[in-house]
Amino acid sequence: MLSLHPFDECTALYRRNGITKMRIYGPNQATLRALGGTNIELILDVPNDSLQSLTDPNAATSWVRNNILNYPNVRFRYIAVGNEVDPNNGNSRYVNFVLPAMKNVQRAIRDAGLANQIKVSTATYTGLLSVSYPPRDGAFGSNVQGFIAPIIRFLVENNSPMLANIYPYFAYAGNSNVDLSYALFTAPGTVVNDNGRQYSNLFDAMYDAHYAAQSRLGGANLEIVVSETGWPSAGNKGATTDNARTYYRNLIDHMKRATGTPARPGRDIDAYLFAMFDENRKDGRESERHFGLFYPNQQSKYQLSFN
Repeated sequence: MLSLHPFDECTALYRRNGITKMRIYGPNQATLRALGGTNIELILDVPNDSLQSLTDPNAATSWVRNNILNYPNVRFRYIAVGNEVDPNNGNSRYVNFVLPAMKNVQRAIRDAGLANQIKVSTATYTGLLSVSYPPRDGAFGSNVQGFIAPIIRFLVENNSPMLANIYPYFAYAGNSNVDLSYALFTAPGTVVNDNGRQYSNLFDAMYDAHYAAQSRLGGANLEIVVSETGWPSAGNKGATTDNARTYYRNLIDHMKRATGTPARPGRDIDAYLFAMFDENRKDGRESERHFGLFYPNQQSKYQLSFN
C-alpha cells in the first residue's frame, strides 16, 4: 500500500468505511502510531531486503521489540516474513533467508508471550505453482518444493496460516481461454467440473489449487489467508472501473456468505484487498498503478460495503 495522506487520515478513512483489517509492507513508525487503539487488525511485513539481517537471532529480537512490542495498543495479527519470494524470479536471492528469519521472529514472538496472538508466516503467490488446473491437481513446482516444504512444516508446527496472494485478474489477463465472467464471479453456472467439485468462479479455483499444492507437502490442515487480491481499474485487458467494482463487490459478498470453496466448503475466507490507493509512481505495467480502492481525494472508486 502506498499512502498519499497522513497516516492518521488513512486510519480514519479505514474506520469510516468499516474496514477492520490492514496490511502494511514494512514497519512504518508513523503508521504504527496511528493504528494504536483503533482495533484494526494488522499484517505487518518484513520487507524482502530485511530478510538477511533477521537470520541473526539478535537482530530478529530487536526487530520484534522495535516494531511489535513498542506498540502494545496495535492489534498485530500476522507477520509476513517476506513477500512473493520465488526461486524462479528476481527474488530468488532471498530464498535462503526466509525460513531462518521466520524461525528467529517466531522465537522472539514466543519469548514475548505473544505466540498465540501473533502468527508468523510468509506471503506466497500463485506463481509458485507449476500446476493450477484443474484445482485438485494444484502443485508447487519441482524446484520450488525444496524451498516451500520446510516452510509448510514450520507453519504446521506453529499453527500459523499460509499467506497467499491470489489474483484472478492476472490469470484472466494472461490466458485468453479464461472467460471474464468466470473471473468476476458472474458466470451463470458451473464453468469447471473438477471430478465433482463445481467451480463457478476463478477465485475459488485458484484458492483450492493453492490448498491442493500445500496438501501434497503436509499442509492439508493449514488455513489459507489471502494476503492480497485485487482488480485494476485501468491499464490493461479487462482493467476497467466497472469490472473492478464487480470483482470487489462479488468477492466481498462471497466472503460474507461464508460458503467456503468446493474443496473446503463452509469455511470462512479471509482476504485482504489490494490496495487502498492508486500508486501512480509504481514501476512495472500500467495496470499496477490502478489497483486503488480510493482516489487520492479519499473518495471511493467503487462504493463498497465492508461491514
